[in-house]
Amino acid sequence: MVRVGVVGAGTMGHGIAQVAAMAGYEVVLTDVDAGAVERGIGKVRGNLDKGVEKGKVAPADRDAALAALRAGSLADVAACDLQIEAVPEKHDLKVALFRQLEATAAPTAILATNTSSLSVGAIAAELAHPERVIGTHFFNPVHIMALLEVIVAERTAPEVLEAVKAFGQRIGKDVIVVKDAPGFATSRLGVCLGMEAIRMVEQGVASPEDIDKAMVLGYRHPVGPLKLTDMVGLDVRMHIGEYLAGALGNPAFEPPELMRRMVAEGRLGKKSGRGFYDW
Repeated sequence: MVRVGVVGAGTMGHGIAQVAAMAGYEVVLTDVDAGAVERGIGKVRGNLDKGVEKGKVAPADRDAALAALRAGSLADVAACDLQIEAVPEKHDLKVALFRQLEATAAPTAILATNTSSLSVGAIAAELAHPERVIGTHFFNPVHIMALLEVIVAERTAPEVLEAVKAFGQRIGKDVIVVKDAPGFATSRLGVCLGMEAIRMVEQGVASPEDIDKAMVLGYRHPVGPLKLTDMVGLDVRMHIGEYLAGALGNPAFEPPELMRRMVAEGRLGKKSGRGFYDW
């Protein structure tokens, strides 16, 4: 595996592109919005510069990573060995994109979806070669978080899994392999905890700050469930909760009324400047 293509230059996409470039892969980053690609590469540069300032990244490694990363188009992604989509969590959107990628990709190319909750098997089932499809669930911020959750669908080829595990190790991630079940391992546990934390705020049990502090200091979570919800985006987590509630038949995942009201008011978390916290 030499070339990696990333489709979607938002928060997750540019982060995936960064870690792949830092690992020595040739990386193409693309998006339907050309401005998003420019902004994404700018954020990668900013992350690397900050790493140099803190002494965690050597200047030569920063320069090599930036040289390995370039903006491109879907035609450029077609030449990549691993093609990762990082577009919004919409099944139809991901399927439409994968159909485009599959039509131009080499027979040995791997198609990976960075979904955090959607069924990898359901996406793969709508393609001519479902054995090439696998889930690669990265975590935000990608260049800092150590975990890569790899999701294996029923028809994912064993050699595809092995290649993606090797990719994950090369980019410095700890890889876990999870069966294609609703919410996988991380979203299923994390979203359930997040929804209950929101219900606690709704019921006046404690403030968001104290609920988060309870999990950080009491359970050694690196960040509390409410701050994490702000970081992910209340709208994103609300849609995941709705999906999991239906798929699992479990009301614990149902978004609380407080969450729905905040989303309707545009209080989406960090990306809008305000959620459970002021950003």
